[in-house]
Amino acid sequence: MSLKIIVLAKQVPDTRNVGKDAMKEDGTVNRAALPAIFNPEDLNALEQALLLKERFPGTTVTVLTMGPGRAAEIIREGLYRGADNGYLLTDRAFAGADTLATSYALATAIRKIGSYDLIIGGRQAIDGDTAQVGPQVAEKLGLTQVTYAEEILKVENGKITVKRSITGGIEIVEAPMPLVITVNGSAAPCRPRNAFLVQKYKRALGAQEKAEQTKDGTPLPYADLYDVRPYLNIKEWSVADVEGDVKQCGLSGSPTKVKTIQNIVFQAKESKSITAADAEVEDLIKELISSHTIG
Repeated sequence: MSLKIIVLAKQVPDTRNVGKDAMKEDGTVNRAALPAIFNPEDLNALEQALLLKERFPGTTVTVLTMGPGRAAEIIREGLYRGADNGYLLTDRAFAGADTLATSYALATAIRKIGSYDLIIGGRQAIDGDTAQVGPQVAEKLGLTQVTYAEEILKVENGKITVKRSITGGIEIVEAPMPLVITVNGSAAPCRPRNAFLVQKYKRALGAQEKAEQTKDGTPLPYADLYDVRPYLNIKEWSVADVEGDVKQCGLSGSPTKVKTIQNIVFQAKESKSITAADAEVEDLIKELISSHTIG
């Protein structure tokens, strides 16, 4: 048995380095002001896909992401770790998307890809922390979904057995394929880059990256490789390519609006030491609640 797996991945701003320029006036993230990284829980999801690829020969892993031209880096990172191919949804019409518009775009792309057994993504992205995109994709495609996954235990007879980490314990569930799974950060960490695959795919580029490298008339380095090694051409899809409705994409398809933005800096005015005694801990919690620090 072999599987066709799609991994949903996102290039996100590194929220560990948020500064005063992190947001634009319209309430969207100023991604140019922050370093871009592979969303951590999407790496956990990629590892689950690669483990299945090892267990079931002939399995293919496709990375699907949405973003500007530079987001092709996410697909390269997937290829370096063992993915087989990838697609970058990139169009100015996709910009500023909330979870509803993002899930719509991803669902249209998945329909274009066509054949799949499993769609895996991280539980949530660190730039939004909503955990909504995976479930919304499942709803738009009419698929069963399993969330908070930690491990895919078994695949047989058209069904997948998954271990979920939920509040208060662990749950083992079985669901039919095709299926959408969202993976927790507590799942197995993603393997490092493979040196052989880095050498194979290090010159893989999307069309926008090629245009950027040649915008001043400079010839594209190793241009002849892209004809003889087609796997180095990262596929880019626009709204038209996936036959999407522009009105449901980007800002125009996003009902979520940011009303105000505040930068809050916490400053310690005093310190307090307590013991581990229950009474002191209880008093501290009451104090934090009354001051609206928590709760």
